[in-house]
Amino acid sequence: MKKLQVIQKIIDNGVVAVLRGDSADQVFAMAEAAIAGGIKVIEVTLTVPNALQAIEKLSRMYSWKTDDPDKFAVIGAGTVLEPQTARAAIMAGSEFVVGPSLNPETVKICNLYRIPIMPGVMTIAEVQHALELGVDIVKLFPGNLYEPGIIKTMKGPMPQANFMPTGGVSLANLKDWIQGGAVAVGIGSDLTNEAVKTGNMDLVRHKSEQYMQAFRDAKK
Repeated sequence: MKKLQVIQKIIDNGVVAVLRGDSADQVFAMAEAAIAGGIKVIEVTLTVPNALQAIEKLSRMYSWKTDDPDKFAVIGAGTVLEPQTARAAIMAGSEFVVGPSLNPETVKICNLYRIPIMPGVMTIAEVQHALELGVDIVKLFPGNLYEPGIIKTMKGPMPQANFMPTGGVSLANLKDWIQGGAVAVGIGSDLTNEAVKTGNMDLVRHKSEQYMQAFRDAKK
């Protein structure tokens, strides 16, 4: 049941902040700003030095189970390449796992712990393999290699697949992705680039507000 509830929270909130940075502290600050701006699904990539520390800290401060909007967030781990890292992320408090590619053993360890996993896929063959392994949402990655219409095309033979494009999603095309069939979208560098350059995390909060408004508009 928990796995299904977390998946539903991700779909309901619709926008996943994909956070990369130079340190755990920097990414923690990004996460707080994104959550304050309304993006309630946070993916801390494991390319960040000491990323698990940021996940642990965020998991202590925020929960997907609370009714307090100030304390609500779903915290997960991204750029997970293999099962050992997936398990470490889960033990650190990750409520979901995201990978850049489809690694069957990583999917299996997440299924064992009943943790949602969103592996990266590019082809119909990979989508089919992911579904056979029990994946609920596949990450279409890199999304900038496709037009939003690709989801409708892939859903032709695979109508049961749920897609989350990541990479290349912007304020300009988010509506097209959502109305094209995406159950959620991942937002990375566009959300955080200016804040990284200037150190002003208010920019992340402001951009988060814009993305959530764009998502709400797209769902109307």
